Amino acid sequence: MDYKKFLYEQKKREKALKAKATKVVIKEIRFGPQTDDHDYEFKKKHAIKFLNDGAKLKAFVFFKGRSIVFKEQGQILLLRLAQDLEEYGKVEQMPKLEGKRMIMFIAPKKK
Repeated sequence: MDYKKFLYEQKKREKALKAKATKVVIKEIRFGPQTDDHDYEFKKKHAIKFLNDGAKLKAFVFFKGRSIVFKEQGQILLLRLAQDLEEYGKVEQMPKLEGKRMIMFIAPKKK
């Protein structure tokens, strides 16, 4: 077999595999440590839509200025979100504080 033909076939195979690969879409939802109930419900509705569309969800609480003292409230908020979205997705990473953000990942459930 000709070497050029071999390279061509190999590139063709790699391109086909790359086309079949699924791209992971990550949607973000941002909360404050004192997010109100109405705002929480509004953002939860968007989170449900994102998970139903098959995208991963990155929910985070952003602590501005001195609001970092409310770490517990942020964690409670994210755990409440995880509990509310239990039937739509599963928690991939529990809430973890990184700098001024507390981040949690939720992956959609397989259909």
